[in-house]
Amino acid sequence: MEAKLILPSRSPTATSSRRVEGRRCRPVRSVLARPKENFVMERLRLKKLKPVDTEGAASVHNDNWFDLLAINYLSETLQAATGLKSMRSGYESLVETTAMMSKRFSTKTQQKLVVKALENAIPKLILDMIRTLLPQSQFTREYFAAFTTVFFAWLIGPSEVRESEFEGRREKNVVYVKKCRFLEQSNCVGMCINLCKMPSQAFIKDSLGMPVNMVPNFDDMSCEMVFGQDPPASNNDPALKQPCYKLCRANQMHTVKSSGQCL
Repeated sequence: MEAKLILPSRSPTATSSRRVEGRRCRPVRSVLARPKENFVMERLRLKKLKPVDTEGAASVHNDNWFDLLAINYLSETLQAATGLKSMRSGYESLVETTAMMSKRFSTKTQQKLVVKALENAIPKLILDMIRTLLPQSQFTREYFAAFTTVFFAWLIGPSEVRESEFEGRREKNVVYVKKCRFLEQSNCVGMCINLCKMPSQAFIKDSLGMPVNMVPNFDDMSCEMVFGQDPPASNNDPALKQPCYKLCRANQMHTVKSSGQCL
């Protein structure tokens, strides 16, 4: 028997077939991707809001059904007053709504919209009744302080009543908030000032007849609410001269002016 050497075919058809086969078997080494910058920006937009703690672990709030009812009601009232819409629920909805307000409206408009929302949230009849039945007195100032610690922990966090000197007497007219929930969650000085401090002071005085001075401490995120005390003028208020945090959630959209507010 004669041995024969059979060489591989060199025909164009066989070569083409092997090339096609080779291309089919090659592993995928790369894929087309969107530009990195767009991907990062999308991740930032979709990133879930998380509290930022300057000292360590973030505060944990176990909201009960009443807390959630109050939080969602205030958030929905703000959305109705501004025309904005949040798809979140609970405290995240409140923070997201106020964050959108801080980006879309001027500081003065933000304050007016919050006052409007608070007026819409509480019937005028009740506001007038409180103002009539609780005129300025030591009892009223202490009542406001005690009421705030009991019924507004869902908004500001745990707090306690402390004493201060008022017209030569010691009164329990101060609410001390160890770590403000809104400031911790928003992590923005401008939002604290324009969406909490300034409108709350105006609403409580104009609608309830009670002067109040809110004194936030931006170093440890504590706050004091002194009932019966008028706040200082804007040009003398230390809070309005405070620069925002380096990790402020809104610092990409705001600039810090000499007043210290995120504008």
